[in-house]
Amino acid sequence: MKKKDNSATGSWKLDNNQISSAVKNSCHPDLKMFLAALSFAYFAKALSGSYMKSTITQLERRFDISSYLIGIIDGSFEVGNLLVIAFVSYFGAKLHRPKIIAIGCILMSFGTFLIAMPHFIIGRYKIETSVRSSGNSTNSLSPCPVSSPESIRAGDRPSILPSKGCVRESSVSMWIYVFLGNVLRGIGETPVQPLGISYIDDYAQSENAALYIGCVQTISIIGPVFGYLLGSLCAKIYVDIGYVDMETVTITPADARWVGAWWLGYLITGTITLMSAVPFWFLAKSLPIPVDKHDTSCTPEQTRFIKGSPTMEHKFRPEEPANLHQMAKDFLPALKSLLGNPVYIIYLCVTIIQFNSLIGMVTYKTKYIEQHYGQSASKANFLMGMINIPAVALGMFSGGVVMKKYKLGIMGAAKFAFGTSLLGYFLSLFFFAMGCDNSKVAGITVSYTGVEGLPHQERSLFSDCNSDCLCSGREWDPVCGENGITYMSPCLAGCTSSSGSGRNTVFDNCRCVAAANTQPGNLTVSLGQCPRGDSCEKIFPYFLALSVLSSFIISLGGTPGYVLLIRFIKPELKSLALGIHTLATRTLAGIPAPIYFGAVIDTTCLKWGYKLCGGRGACRIYNTAAYRIVYLGLVLGLRTVSFFFCIFGFAVFKRHIKREEKSALTNGNAEMESLRKEENSSTHCEQFVVALDCSPDRETRL
Repeated sequence: MKKKDNSATGSWKLDNNQISSAVKNSCHPDLKMFLAALSFAYFAKALSGSYMKSTITQLERRFDISSYLIGIIDGSFEVGNLLVIAFVSYFGAKLHRPKIIAIGCILMSFGTFLIAMPHFIIGRYKIETSVRSSGNSTNSLSPCPVSSPESIRAGDRPSILPSKGCVRESSVSMWIYVFLGNVLRGIGETPVQPLGISYIDDYAQSENAALYIGCVQTISIIGPVFGYLLGSLCAKIYVDIGYVDMETVTITPADARWVGAWWLGYLITGTITLMSAVPFWFLAKSLPIPVDKHDTSCTPEQTRFIKGSPTMEHKFRPEEPANLHQMAKDFLPALKSLLGNPVYIIYLCVTIIQFNSLIGMVTYKTKYIEQHYGQSASKANFLMGMINIPAVALGMFSGGVVMKKYKLGIMGAAKFAFGTSLLGYFLSLFFFAMGCDNSKVAGITVSYTGVEGLPHQERSLFSDCNSDCLCSGREWDPVCGENGITYMSPCLAGCTSSSGSGRNTVFDNCRCVAAANTQPGNLTVSLGQCPRGDSCEKIFPYFLALSVLSSFIISLGGTPGYVLLIRFIKPELKSLALGIHTLATRTLAGIPAPIYFGAVIDTTCLKWGYKLCGGRGACRIYNTAAYRIVYLGLVLGLRTVSFFFCIFGFAVFKRHIKREEKSALTNGNAEMESLRKEENSSTHCEQFVVALDCSPDRETRL
């Protein structure tokens, strides 16, 4: 019998040293190359994705749109995923996975270039200001016009027809190109995650898979570090740099009207994404299968051997031609089997709710820092990239190390992920206590006499101190008085004269400043909003410290939670499970979360800007207290709901594990008997076989 089996397996003669060598060679060189290529692809997609997040305020101001529309643009990335992810995940797993990932990277780069295109076809950015540039600094300009037809601005009279240039600029909504480019980015990103992770899990040893996935996820977190740093750099550069004289620009990066060179970062990230596609073209469709992933319950009749030299220490999956008809026929039964798993369904519910919280928080976090703590877009992006994101990367990596070191089982990984999420939740509650007061803006948050708590009404923008001036209630050209109050424009501050030009312009004899002064003082105002109070500056460092700590703790459970997904799914359904998971989170979290977060944030706006041609533009100032409540309330409220699903999920999960253990005990004796027969019939079968559908109902275990 033994002689017959040896002839069936070819001429392989392997001793114990060769078997030991095969066990030690746990990471094939091609797998290392794939890990490096996938890490670079993850870095590139995370770089462009995080840069997109860092430019939301720049896009709002450049295209004069609300946070709600920004949410639609941000969610368009997930729309691209929705179009193709289920098919790419299922059919892509049967085809050449590395080359499909390469095609996706190329599509991502083209989409990124398309986002930058509007800058080159739209006109120059026009700043809403009453300051005139003049070569003579002694030239006086009155910001308080009297009732004359020449002084009436188009924004004060809806009946006045827009100019010809206005019609030309508004004929096409340029943000549509950003929307379409982001859709193309989403389509290109689709194969990277499900095909890349399943490829690693197929060809890496089980004990190392968690660490490898943790490393890849960590690299993907490093991408946002550079993405936000790039966003910080570009936000400092004026949008039309090289086309305008910077001496004529009267605003600073801290101004609500400032727009940075948002387009420049998209050109850089698009080039990097294009480069990430190159290595995948040179990788093989399949790699050597690790020894520990051979199914020893298979009989010799159920295995296929690869003939080769006596020194061959690995075996490969047989290269069979793809049968698209058979794959399409098996798709619906596979989907039915996957969705019939109650543990998988509960896992989806938990992650969808938590992703709603996470995506909404990350999308508008830099905006929250800008509006709540009075920081510039450049500084907010810098802090996100240098402080917050590294904490997340360290947490993701540490979670993978914990998985490997303590050899956490499925239930252990679930408990660890739940515990870190719950601890991070309790820490995040302290954010509610770290609030700042509203900026003092005359006619919006305070009265012209300095009384706070003023309800916003259109008539409150005007007072006796500026009644002699024909001022616009729509104009946003803030100036800061010596009394610490910001006025919407020099005209509404009641200023009657000015001196200097450009950024050095000073407005004098401002009657509204005198109305708010309890004692005589300087009646001048300078360009820009007044800085926040000292109390807000003192709170901000504590906000950053708590943000870093909570982000680190929550991200500790990221890798265990992700590995949990691929460990309780049948091997043949693994790629489909990852694809459906990504599809569900992108569809039910990635698309709606930025939209409804943006819509709720828009309700806290106190002063909207107006477009040159009429119509509402971007928000200029928010109600700080209301912004904090709705933003943090949504983030933590969604997490609260997810915890109820977690508790229910643990109960179902325990029953599932007990059922599997009972089944394993029942079949244990039969498997051991089969194993003994294999050892007697072929000593090398156990280490060098390819299992072909020998136990389709078995599920992988951690």
